[in-house]
Amino acid sequence: MEQKKKVLCVGLVCLDIINVVDKYPEEDTDNRCLSQRWQRGGNASNSCTVLSLLGASCAFMGSLSAGPVADFIMEDFQKFHIDVSLVSEHTQCALPSSVVISNISTGSRTILHMNRNLPDVTVEDFSKVDLNQFKWIHWEGRNAEEQVKMIQQVVIYNSTLPEQQRITISVEIEKTREPLYQLFPHGDVVFVSKDVARHFGFQSAEAALRGLYSRVKQGAVLVCAWGEKGADALGPDGFIVHSDAFPPETLVDTLGAGDTFNAAVIYTLSNGGRLQDALTFGCRVAGRKCGFHGYSSICKNFADK
Repeated sequence: MEQKKKVLCVGLVCLDIINVVDKYPEEDTDNRCLSQRWQRGGNASNSCTVLSLLGASCAFMGSLSAGPVADFIMEDFQKFHIDVSLVSEHTQCALPSSVVISNISTGSRTILHMNRNLPDVTVEDFSKVDLNQFKWIHWEGRNAEEQVKMIQQVVIYNSTLPEQQRITISVEIEKTREPLYQLFPHGDVVFVSKDVARHFGFQSAEAALRGLYSRVKQGAVLVCAWGEKGADALGPDGFIVHSDAFPPETLVDTLGAGDTFNAAVIYTLSNGGRLQDALTFGCRVAGRKCGFHGYSSICKNFADK
C-alpha cells in the first residue's frame, strides 16, 4: 500500500510565553497575570499542530537551537505526531521567543517577538528533501529570496509528473515587508493577510483580492481572511467566494487564529474539497479556536470531517 503523503509546512518555530490578563496593562505598572504558560509557536509550527489535530499527516521544516527550550519544543512536536526529521539544528544560536499578552476581556493578543541569531532554512537545506513524501508544501513567507528558489525546485520536480501527482504549493504573505511580495506569483494557493491588504490600500477582503490577483500566477487561488468579517477567495474563474466568520460564544484567545484558518483551508483543499467548503471550514475552525487557549480542543467536532 502506498504511504499516505504528507503536508509539509516550512517556516518558524519559536517559544511563546503567554501571559493571560483580565485587562491590558498600563505602561509602568505592576500587574498579576491570571495565568502564564509556555507554548510552541510560530506560524508554520502552529499550522502543523492544527493539520495534525484535523487528521492530516504532516511535517515541519525550520530551524531550531539546542538546549532545554528546544527540548520542550521537540517534545511538543512529538506529542502532536508531527514529523520533525527536516528540522535543522543550530547549536550556537538562541531560539526565537515571543512574549504574548492575551487579554481575556477582548480576546486580543499583543506579541513582542525576539529573534537574535537563528537563521531560516535555506535552499541548500531544502535540496536534501525527498519531495516524493509530500502532496502539499506550504511556505510561511520569511526569507523570500531563498524560499522562491525552494519553490522552483518543486516546480522542476512537478514538471516530471502527471498533474494528479504534483505537489500543491501554497505561500503565506502575512507581514508588510517588501521582500515578501516576490512570493505572490509562486503559489498555487496564496494567503494574503489583512495587514498586507491594508498596506496596499484595500479596505476589504474582496477589494484586496480584486486588486492583488494580477500578482499571482495564472490558475492560482488568492485567499484573504478579514477577522470578524470572515474570509474571501478568488480563483481563476473570476468569482469571489465568501464565508462569514463563526465567532465563539465568548472570545478568549485570537493567538494563532490565522495559522488555524490557513491549516483548515489547506486540509480541505489537499483532500480534494471545493474552495467554498475550504473557506467555510477555515472560518469555522478558526472561530472555534478563538473560544479557548491553545489548540487541543480544535479536534472536537472537526477531526472527523
